[in-house]
Order: sequence, then C-alpha cells, then structure tokens
Amino acid sequence: MEPLEIAEKIKERFPDEVIAITEFRGQVSVTVKKERIIEICKWLHDEPVLYFDYLKDLCGVDYHGKKPVRFEVVYTLYSMKYEHMIRLKAEVPEDDPVIDSVIGIWRGADWHERECYDMFGIEFRGHPDLRRILLPEDWEGHPLRKDYPAAGPEQEWKGFQEVLEKAERLKVYTWKE
Repeated sequence: MEPLEIAEKIKERFPDEVIAITEFRGQVSVTVKKERIIEICKWLHDEPVLYFDYLKDLCGVDYHGKKPVRFEVVYTLYSMKYEHMIRLKAEVPEDDPVIDSVIGIWRGADWHERECYDMFGIEFRGHPDLRRILLPEDWEGHPLRKDYPAAGPEQEWKGFQEVLEKAERLKVYTWKE
C-alpha cells in the first residue's frame, strides 16, 4: 500500500485527530493530536491491511518559538509483512510536555522514549522506567532543546570530578601491548 493511501486511511478512521498530511521526497507524514496517540498507534499495529509491527524510530523535535506547540514526537512505523512505512507526528505543547507511552504496543519504544525524555524533557505517561539514559540522573536541563546553552551548563557538572578520579583508579586495567 502506498504511503498516501495509508495516510488517507488514518484520516478516515480518526478525522478529528489528523492535523496535517505532508509528503516530501516520497515520504509521508501524518501529524496528529497527542490525546489519542495510543488508540491511533494500536489501530495501525492491529489493522490487518496495515499491520505496522515494527517501530523503526521514535524521536523528539524542538520548534523553539513555535506557538502553541513547541515539540513533536515522531514515530517511524514499518510493516515487515507488507513492506510499507509511514511517519506519525504528535504535537506536544511546551507548557505540558507529556504524551502517552507506546511501550504497550511496541516494546522497543522503551529506550527511544527514555532518550527523548533525557534529551528533550518530554515525559511519556505510563512508561515503566522513565529515567535518563544518556546523561547522569543529576544532570540539569535537556541538551537537544534549542534553548539549551550551546557551551553546555554554566557550571561544571557535580559528578565530573568523581568520574575523573574513577578513571584514574581504573587505569591499571587498561590493555597494554
């Protein structure tokens, strides 16, 4: 099935939820409201003629300064059975950066959602273990937000000295030829 056909099926099934359908270089994106993201994704997964059984990617996007919706969560879905793909985008406002987790549909969303939370500060309601994945737990801020300082935090990370000391202690275990 062609991506535009899939997009139209989504719009037929969820007419009040689809905000936009865009096509660029053969790739189709369907932008939806976040409130029914679980229902939409479950339908895409379970619908026999679509069967999107594989979540290729989930990531965040920051449109700093865009009102009223600053963030998007982007889901790239693929059907291994039918070999078709669609991109689903859910708008997430800055004043309430929360969206439901899709782990119940695609278990592989686990680390993707944690990375999105860590880098953008978008929370995934219902995630069983939502915590930082790339940065230390006590890190302040979200580095992929457009308003994050380009040079990093103004002060040195509190755990930096501890990491340097540990590296020095563990040098004795490095490989030597």
